[in-house]
Amino acid sequence: MKKILCLALMFCVLFTGCKKESSIFMAYQAEDSAVNTDIGSYIEAEVGDFKSKTLAVVTEEENNMANEMASAIATMQVNNDTGEVLFANNVYDKIYPASTTKILTALVTLKYGNLADEVTFKEDNAGITTPGAKLCNYRAGDVVTIETLLGSLLVYSGNDAAVAIAEHISGSVEAFVDLMNEEAARLGATSTHFTNPHGLHDENHYTTAYDMYLIFRECIKYDKFREIVKMTSYRSEFKNANGEDRYYRFETTNLFLLGTRETPEGVTVYGGKTGSTGSAGDCLIIYSEREDGTGFVTAVFKASSKEDLYDQMTYLLSLE
Repeated sequence: MKKILCLALMFCVLFTGCKKESSIFMAYQAEDSAVNTDIGSYIEAEVGDFKSKTLAVVTEEENNMANEMASAIATMQVNNDTGEVLFANNVYDKIYPASTTKILTALVTLKYGNLADEVTFKEDNAGITTPGAKLCNYRAGDVVTIETLLGSLLVYSGNDAAVAIAEHISGSVEAFVDLMNEEAARLGATSTHFTNPHGLHDENHYTTAYDMYLIFRECIKYDKFREIVKMTSYRSEFKNANGEDRYYRFETTNLFLLGTRETPEGVTVYGGKTGSTGSAGDCLIIYSEREDGTGFVTAVFKASSKEDLYDQMTYLLSLE
């Protein structure tokens, strides 16, 4: 037995240097991040048992921490390793999630879909005509894989990608939404009721900050989700109706990843999801880590503007 242990130790030293990877998000490196951001170009990381992380429970005493630096309708910051609540305000109150809805769309896609499946668009922009809706501009006849649609959904927040995924996996948007609500309930997100897979406003489409924490926490157990949400841009390759190769390049909606908003010193943002509508305000939920590898889930819902959203996020990320 001692001989076996010694051999194992020597292997570790020679081939890994015994370097421990603390981040659940680390080591997804594109060969050329400025040119090639395809999912397949990322190298799989050694990831710890994320499922063992402690679930946060927000007490009534903790759920009223609003101040002038974090005044959004609902806010939350949790130590993902211990479950400690660093900040919470109105986390059980009803909110509109806007495009943060797409994290549940992604979760259902990863759980029930086949990423290699091809989807043929029946209508331009999957039939979405809502003014101001963010669209990837896929046209009727375009053939796109579910994996590519997932990247378009999470990086660029394409609403047409959400509809195409839903119709392919469940046969209709309505059936897919039923699956979303069932999955939310399974996770304990019992104050969530969604009516669509994209988050365009509907009075009957709502959730809470705590429910979104539960859903996001489940999502980041998936390697593929973590690969995608940390991308600064995404290259969508597909075939058009004539069978010709085409591609779009989409830039992330997350300003922390773009570098146009700085994080507090010693904090690294690894990804998340934005959202914005007139009724929902500006929203963001992210995963970040400190220099010691401690992970945090942070959420801000219904900030008054994009600038206000990132100001509040920056404040929360600086909390000890």
